[in-house]
Amino acid sequence: MIAYGVVIAIQVLCIVHLMRNGRNPLWLTALIFLPMVSALAYLVVEILPGMGSNRHVRAVRAQAVATLDPEREVRAARDALDLADTAANRLRLADALAALGRHGEALPYYREALRMTPGEPDARTQMKLASSLYAAGQGAEALALVDAIPEPIGQSDKDRRGLLRAKIFEHLGRTDEALALYADIVTRLPGEEARCRYAALLIDQGRERQAMTVLEEVESRMKRLDRQQRAADADMYRWAGETLGRLRAQGLVAER
Repeated sequence: MIAYGVVIAIQVLCIVHLMRNGRNPLWLTALIFLPMVSALAYLVVEILPGMGSNRHVRAVRAQAVATLDPEREVRAARDALDLADTAANRLRLADALAALGRHGEALPYYREALRMTPGEPDARTQMKLASSLYAAGQGAEALALVDAIPEPIGQSDKDRRGLLRAKIFEHLGRTDEALALYADIVTRLPGEEARCRYAALLIDQGRERQAMTVLEEVESRMKRLDRQQRAADADMYRWAGETLGRLRAQGLVAER
């Protein structure tokens, strides 16, 4: 009985898909009179190929592959580099290593990619190098590189650079400069990294009430997102929720 219900459900799914997407009407006859065989064929021929171009399906598939085999892209990038020692292949390997948090290993490949690229250094690659330098604990060199890169035109690029510069300032103990940058970019930058880092630094400086104001904004933004949208910043939202709960338990009230 359960199997029969599953077949009916798949049949209905296929018919709805057929009607909404204007597929060949001959499928309708087959789905009505040969539900099991035709539904399977319809899934394979009409539905599954289209799912490959869906952004969410691709994202889920990529996440699953990364979870099951995190070294896959590193191996593929090394194989490509063995076949052709190019700037693009060195950059690909550096990106793969950086994605796994292996920034120290990524550094020479970013440097070599920049050295092998003709003309003016690519600003995006320089930013990747600066980010890995910061992550590897080489804050002074990272800041010198960021300051040497020409200022971008777009506001979003400026804000992303501002976030990296704020993180470097924080790493170097230049707290006032980091706080000023965080306070500016949190009003525009998407995602919650800047807000959470800003709040954490405020707490570190004993400014818990001001931090609560920032964390309550994170909480408010989180409530307006669905589960899939929250997934990208899940760790940030978890930290923000736990920290906000702890501050409220202390009887603190956010600054207004």
